[in-house]
Amino acid sequence: MFEELNGLLFYPLEYEGEEASYNIFYGSSVPDNKAIPATAFLMSKDGGGAQRFVLEGTDYVYPRTSNKIIRAYLKSVGVKDDDIMENYTPFGFSDWQTEVAAIKKFGSAGKRTAVISTINGDANVPFYKELGNQGVKASDIPVIAFSVGEEELAGIDTKPLVGHLTAWSYFQSVDNPDNKAFIAKWHAYTKNPKRVTNDPMESAYILFNMWVQAVEQAGTADVDAVRQAMIGQKVKSPSGFEVVMGPNHHMAKPVMIGEIQANGQFAIVYQSKALPPKAWSPYVEANKGKVADWSYPWVCGGCTAPRYSQVSLAQ
Repeated sequence: MFEELNGLLFYPLEYEGEEASYNIFYGSSVPDNKAIPATAFLMSKDGGGAQRFVLEGTDYVYPRTSNKIIRAYLKSVGVKDDDIMENYTPFGFSDWQTEVAAIKKFGSAGKRTAVISTINGDANVPFYKELGNQGVKASDIPVIAFSVGEEELAGIDTKPLVGHLTAWSYFQSVDNPDNKAFIAKWHAYTKNPKRVTNDPMESAYILFNMWVQAVEQAGTADVDAVRQAMIGQKVKSPSGFEVVMGPNHHMAKPVMIGEIQANGQFAIVYQSKALPPKAWSPYVEANKGKVADWSYPWVCGGCTAPRYSQVSLAQ
């Protein structure tokens, strides 16, 4: 729709990658600079040295595509198919006894096992409760979630989740003056000191400020002019990084691993440098040579070499 009507979409949530649109600016992470480094962390000594992996997700495009990429990465570093278990459940799934029993059995094979969770929304609460019911501790089989943040934890009993992990490019618990000011502005706006910030909010804040700067630079809100002016825009993020919009319409961001605390916040146990994302995962064979580069005059999304485009600022 945005391409057909030549509009601009500023998308602040993580997504599965595997696309590149001339009309979209992506504000959060893709598997290349979130799921893959988070998986590598799980395999490291600091992350527990996992050797077996459960890919547990809700049955829709983000988990399935992310897990295709994660599986390809695991195979590239020598993990065998027998050491990967993949399972999907419907939205809102609540009866986790069978699934958790299967995870527990898979993790009893003598190799350090971890769960990579792309479970969405409300289904997370009964999932973690059932892990506790069956005695699956974070110290035994840690879960790292890609869709559980401060907003998901707000107002629920976090006791069954304590010690498990999640991966984002921002946490409210980031301790620096920029983030403290960001949180204070949010609390002043909502008039509620208990309201939390989270990764998609930080991404939306960055994207909006980039759009303002691009409009000011272009001297117009015209879509074609703003689209070109967006590339190269820089914003100091609340997490303390100077974030730059790349010619692939994605931004280099860090990956942070947070350990869930009883108060619904996260203790940051690992943080990378800002990682430049690839829209097309290099671990998927069909993506070899694909390019996402929307810088003028080369305009290319998903092609195997840059192609010249007739699109110009004058148009």
